[in-house]
Amino acid sequence: MASALELEGIHFAYPGRPSILAGASLTVAEGDRIALVGPNGSGKSTLLRIAVGLLRPNAGRVTGFGRPRASEAEFQDLRRDVGLVFQDPDDQLFCPTVIEDMAFGPLNLGQSRAEALATSEAVLEELDLMHLRNRVTHHLSGGEKRLVTLATVLAMRPKVLLLDEPTNALDPENAARLLSILRGLDIALVLVSHDAAFRAQLELREMRLLEGRLAAR
Repeated sequence: MASALELEGIHFAYPGRPSILAGASLTVAEGDRIALVGPNGSGKSTLLRIAVGLLRPNAGRVTGFGRPRASEAEFQDLRRDVGLVFQDPDDQLFCPTVIEDMAFGPLNLGQSRAEALATSEAVLEELDLMHLRNRVTHHLSGGEKRLVTLATVLAMRPKVLLLDEPTNALDPENAARLLSILRGLDIALVLVSHDAAFRAQLELREMRLLEGRLAAR
């Protein structure tokens, strides 16, 4: 199976703090399903941000779809195919309404406004979220925001989906909806979650991040 995303020998430290990643390596094949587990502060969220170029490693290499990624232009290109769902939806939702947030990504891919709206509505229909189309984003419930944030990323039609603690503060009904959505996706998934029951239902291959390195569980 072809490799979609590779992180090799990643080292990273936040300014003035000890190293959080010390040679972490991860390979994500097309269609792969992986859970990153480990203690709080072990660097799981940091690794996801490095994967899409939101943080740059002190050492190591990121390769996406066979091409090294180092410059912002190279990572912008990668982010067309690798989508990250942030841990806090408010970090990702910034347009006045749901449909405008949904259309933002497709518009940046070069679609016309009509095409971007059609793409966005198709994703909302697929996820059974069409009733949220015209809602004001900051009036959504926490669970609705999480589902809409996922929808905005899926509107980009990514080949790899990275999710950072997607079940945080989700009620059981919305957690079940999220589980159904993720089960139905035919793309590679990398999930950071402390929710062992949720991970088990997705039947993910688990990798443990400890002392700055990743190893299979």
